[in-house]
Amino acid sequence: MVILEEPERIRLTPAEERARRNRSIAIGIVLVALVVIFYLVSLAKMAS
Repeated sequence: MVILEEPERIRLTPAEERARRNRSIAIGIVLVALVVIFYLVSLAKMAS
């Protein structure tokens, strides 16, 4: 039986964790903004 060792995980510093969280939030906001823009453009095209 082969027992696989747990791979070494990279430990992030608290500053790196904050930066990752801020990037994730920014990406989420951009995605929501794009969805809203596409929705509004679709409504405008259907109305005209």
